[in-house]
Amino acid sequence: MIRMSNHCGLNILRKLYYRLRPGQRRLARRLLFFPADFKDSLLRRRQHLVPPKGRIFTGQGDFAGMGDNYLDILIRYCGLQPHHHVLDVGCGIGRLARPLAGFLNKKGRYAGFDIVPDGIRWCSKHYRQYPNFSFLHIPLQNDLYNLETEAAAGTFRFPFENNAFDQVVLLSVFTHMQPEEVENYLGEISRVLKHSGCCLATFFLITENSESYLDQSPEPFFPHRFADYFLHNPRVKSANIAFRYPFLQRLIAKAGLEVEALHEGWWAGQARESCIDFQDVLILRKSW
Repeated sequence: MIRMSNHCGLNILRKLYYRLRPGQRRLARRLLFFPADFKDSLLRRRQHLVPPKGRIFTGQGDFAGMGDNYLDILIRYCGLQPHHHVLDVGCGIGRLARPLAGFLNKKGRYAGFDIVPDGIRWCSKHYRQYPNFSFLHIPLQNDLYNLETEAAAGTFRFPFENNAFDQVVLLSVFTHMQPEEVENYLGEISRVLKHSGCCLATFFLITENSESYLDQSPEPFFPHRFADYFLHNPRVKSANIAFRYPFLQRLIAKAGLEVEALHEGWWAGQARESCIDFQDVLILRKSW
């Protein structure tokens, strides 16, 4: 009998996972977590505004804990205030919306949009008691999340007015976008941000530290290297993507944004206790 290591088994599961279509991946997750979700429903032990595990299609780990941590980061590093207007790009199924519902006051505003309709439907139903919260489904093509449309993120214009938001947040969004899409989104972020507004965005960045880490890894998470970016899986190009930091800095400057701070994540071997997130976190300010 062949014995399989946990690491080897995980790699095989990843390969099988990426062979599925986006809708099939979400269905597989719902089936996997159905027993636990059914039990939580019977015992009524699910927290307020926390969706069933099988419904969550973004990120891993503690849904509520991660959301609370991102709220803390926004307050500490972006100066988030209860009256601010916040745009959550790629809002998923409300990971950030949940803690913001208890933080923003009546003058505050939250707008979230996502390319996956499942999360938008769930949030639209469960946030009805928050009239200053809105959720919008934007069908854009992405080979990890949505293959049901030809609409391109690289030419998409955010459906909001200029200078409308104090804060724009993108949590593990740029980690699933191609270079031309990132360039367009940075321009749109700059357009909708108020003067001196703040953008918090997470990335996988290729810096000297992370490239050295990948070079030394026997099975690097980003084995497919191109001039300005690395891919995890060329079969599903948007599964995970890492950008060379100098390349990204040029796109940021072109959009009229400035890097206020870079906090490297622990994904590339940094000590976890010294990091604020698994992914690299960029704090950007509007410079125009």
